[in-house]
Amino acid sequence: MLDIKWIRENPELLVQALRKRGQQEGEARSVVDALIAADEARRTHLTKLQEAQERRNAASREIGNAMRSGDREAAERLKAEITEIKSFVQDGEAKERELDAGLHDLLASLPNIPLDNVPVGADENDNVEVRRFGEANKPSWTREHFEIGESLDQMDFERAAKLAGTRFTVLSGQLAQLERALGQFMLDLHTREHGYTEVQPPLLVRDEAMFGTGQLPKFAEDLFQTTDGRWLIPTSEVSLTNLVREEILSAETLPLRFTALTPCFRSEAGSAGRDTRGMLRQHQFNKVELVSITDAERAIDEHERMTECAETVLKKLGLPFRTVALCTGDMGFAAQKTYDIEVWLPGQKAYREISSCSICGDFQARRMNARYRAAGEKQSRFVHTLNGSGVAVGRALIAVMENYQNEDGSISVPEILQRYMGGLEKIEPARS
Repeated sequence: MLDIKWIRENPELLVQALRKRGQQEGEARSVVDALIAADEARRTHLTKLQEAQERRNAASREIGNAMRSGDREAAERLKAEITEIKSFVQDGEAKERELDAGLHDLLASLPNIPLDNVPVGADENDNVEVRRFGEANKPSWTREHFEIGESLDQMDFERAAKLAGTRFTVLSGQLAQLERALGQFMLDLHTREHGYTEVQPPLLVRDEAMFGTGQLPKFAEDLFQTTDGRWLIPTSEVSLTNLVREEILSAETLPLRFTALTPCFRSEAGSAGRDTRGMLRQHQFNKVELVSITDAERAIDEHERMTECAETVLKKLGLPFRTVALCTGDMGFAAQKTYDIEVWLPGQKAYREISSCSICGDFQARRMNARYRAAGEKQSRFVHTLNGSGVAVGRALIAVMENYQNEDGSISVPEILQRYMGGLEKIEPARS
């Protein structure tokens, strides 16, 4: 959520930011004008309420003076005035809540403001490549992951559909073990070498948690909700970031760095017809998440550090990838800047996203009321939050399968994963 004081003082900058985000100028100006008007109406009303309360206090003092001087007529007149003021204040407090809610809803609908060095563009075609690692191999006999998995008889989409419908997968045998190994390897890397604290968070959260990280109210259709009103997390960013909601942290504790390996649940409401084969786009998938809570001064450096931590996963697995800076039109709602890491999939002959690392500034902190206080300072400040995939486990499995496939249908196990696989060096088709 953006700071209304900043908006009041910089309306033109917000118009420009919304235009970078893809809104037409007329639409952007209409949004900003509505915000300014709502804020002005609220502030004017609060001034009237304050003046009424001050007059009530003054009238109460005047009643005492009138009573002491024996002027009962004046005292009764003042009592009648106070009764009217009380009625006005009661009605005014209800009106204040209404105006607060209206302004809050307008602010909650605004996306974050891109940093100045974010490339301006309309969609993914305007993203800018920052760097790449490894060679994009293109063997003539390569197959896609679902062909490899089905030929191994360890990846079953038909049985998954019987159980749950489309966009689910049943993994078995050594492929299931390989996915588990990938998740364990990532957790060990981030906790032992990158300084993250492992967390096992709730997979079900309340409305407030989803609002805090920006999933609600805008993206409700992308989520799964339970019958008791809670939500299945689309990413453990929600749980990990909200660990500090409604708290005031000590500056000395920052940065906080959390990681978790959890299932994630997404309805994929806007992806009809996309990636319908295989397990690239699933309703349920495992992901290792990275979350940092820090201050404004260190947030940008923390973003670069987090992205490097995610890249290290792919480097250690020997997977070719490229890192791109998302343009303003392709960034997420809560992000100020985002790097996507795209792994090479030889079966598709394309780079596909496997991690997205974002800096959010104090946008989420304002929604969560998460603050910190520096030593010797009375005034608290909002923390700055960051999140990134470190990385998506299912997509890492796909990338390993396709990049380490052999012409005979087997999959070589990356050396760094072999100790998690009991020393297994190759996953081979069952012999008939």
